[in-house]
Amino acid sequence: MTQPIAQRFPTPALDKLPEDIRTRIMGVQEKSGFVPNVFLSLAYRPDEFRAFFAYHDALMEKDSGLTKAEREMIVVATSAANQCHYCVIAHGAILRIRAKNPTIADQIAVNYRKADITPKQRAMLDFAMKVSRSAETIGEQDFAEVSGHGFSDDDIWDITAISAFFALSNRMANVTNMKPNDEFYMMGRLPK
Repeated sequence: MTQPIAQRFPTPALDKLPEDIRTRIMGVQEKSGFVPNVFLSLAYRPDEFRAFFAYHDALMEKDSGLTKAEREMIVVATSAANQCHYCVIAHGAILRIRAKNPTIADQIAVNYRKADITPKQRAMLDFAMKVSRSAETIGEQDFAEVSGHGFSDDDIWDITAISAFFALSNRMANVTNMKPNDEFYMMGRLPK
């Protein structure tokens, strides 16, 4: 069911990868039932794979003032702005699951300003989009607006770091021509 990985760079054979990377990929496959293409695409450069996923996990899996669903909202909104097909589809699936809402990812990907989210989440995404698209213009007013919705300095750091990290991810996915796995399209849309 899974589509081709990427077309611009060779996908390394699983049995040729370093043991730690192979173990990580097999663990993901065991948990999800398939290997998301991002793992095989980025395995082309093992040291960068390790650094990428270490930072990903530090941002997306830790305890935070942002819920895991809110973190995925940031990924979907900024990835849509960056026209990253892979990240919108893959993280849209994760968002649907974490939010337990089959329509939220589509709403955010198309226009988060009209999505069924709270004013606080909209302020979070306004700040994330500014980080993603025009970080050089961020000033004290932007900080005042987002903190006025109850976000702490640590939360604002997280919003910033997630937006910045996924700008990197979006660009790598676009340049490598990474395709979303077919499995992502239906995840979280129908009750189990």
